[in-house]
Amino acid sequence: MQPGGIRNALAKPYDKDGKRDWSHGLMDCFAECGTCCQACWCPCITYSKNRTRLNALQQGHAHPQGGEGCGTDCMVFALVNCFTGLGCIMQIMNRGNVRERYAISGNGCGDCCSVWCCQPCTMTQEAREIEEEEKALMGGAPRVSAARSKRLFHI
Repeated sequence: MQPGGIRNALAKPYDKDGKRDWSHGLMDCFAECGTCCQACWCPCITYSKNRTRLNALQQGHAHPQGGEGCGTDCMVFALVNCFTGLGCIMQIMNRGNVRERYAISGNGCGDCCSVWCCQPCTMTQEAREIEEEEKALMGGAPRVSAARSKRLFHI
């Protein structure tokens, strides 16, 4: 079991393969306009924040500053994107890591299509998924009853 908090804070049902849907839909990105705008105009910062937040959760704690915006991950993403236009590949790999951590159904092909069609929406969706676990880990009350919480931990 990877360290961290509740990985299904909204109690989305699992299918027969132990997978579930995203906590928020792809087009729900407008509910989080700040992140969506940042992902649109400065995707390297959003990519870096999502990646560093996910890495912190994998170590068993929430990132103390809400992610590192202008660090190594940001610079690498920006350079790869500027010089090759292939920053989307890094985003596809990160999306796969998020899906794996939260047991979200899907595959690399779906990730590629999502990122290719609307990268800001995918980055926002991932940020919101990570945020749900951070809230639960930092003592934020999960949005489900205590009786259902036993099913929320994905082992």
